[in-house]
Amino acid sequence: MAHILVTGVAGFIGSHTADLMLAAGHRVTGVDNFRTGHRANLENAFAQPGFVFREMDVTAPGALREAVDAARPDAIVHLAALVSVQESIANPELNYELNVRASHLVAEAARQGGVPRVVFASSAAIYGDNPELPLREQADKQPISPYGAAKLASEALLLGHAAAFGLTVRCQRYFNVFGPRQDPASPYSGVISIFERRYRAGQPVTIHGDGRQTRDFISVRDVARANMIAATVPGLASGVANICTGRETTLLSICEEFRRHFPAAPPPIHGAPRTGDIARSVGAPEQATAALGFQAEISIAEGIADLIRGG
Repeated sequence: MAHILVTGVAGFIGSHTADLMLAAGHRVTGVDNFRTGHRANLENAFAQPGFVFREMDVTAPGALREAVDAARPDAIVHLAALVSVQESIANPELNYELNVRASHLVAEAARQGGVPRVVFASSAAIYGDNPELPLREQADKQPISPYGAAKLASEALLLGHAAAFGLTVRCQRYFNVFGPRQDPASPYSGVISIFERRYRAGQPVTIHGDGRQTRDFISVRDVARANMIAATVPGLASGVANICTGRETTLLSICEEFRRHFPAAPPPIHGAPRTGDIARSVGAPEQATAALGFQAEISIAEGIADLIRGG
């Protein structure tokens, strides 16, 4: 069994990743400063003897190297980040600090601490509004926000360390992740968690535009499994892979699925399209299958039911 250090462990994806790894018998050292993560997300992890938690900021001088030296992990799964496109636009300096510089510190902690593998939470945001669908890993990178640019820069930085110092780096390009523990109170939360909160409250959801815009929605449980594979399966080579389903889903069909659970809910309200919204997005999943043996397994219907149950 492996020992994995997970940054951003109290976050949405981080806590699910830790839970899955612990359930599989791996040991996890988790670090988080609770900037956007929540201690309640770690309730399951704290009950496991294989879990150690360190409250710390990965960008604090020496903090991450100290955590690596204490844990001596087999891999680092780097999920700590500024996670909001909007916040990256409002505060590009913070975006650089929490995304690009943090990734550099992870790369250096791995190099100096002898950690052989790093798994990085990248994003489909690096593709921007690229019309060549489905989006493949070799597609032109056209980020339209500091957040997307920081993810792309972090990939290059980490893969450069891999080539120069013999690390294995897996960059996971997540598409639209949804599921339990995604905070619907945040204005930056995913559309599905926002919809779930409003349907549960008997309130109408607002769709900007006609609702035919599409996204590649993937369950957080599938994403956690992809992270565990990338961190623990022996013999992987460095590289990038879309973590997606390969299926386009419209917002209208998401509403239809929620109405199966909340039949008395009012119909959606349609507002004006938002400037800069991407009309269609879907990833090509073949590279994740080839490199990791990963395929998404949870359907939209299953994932929404899971979210409504609360996981």
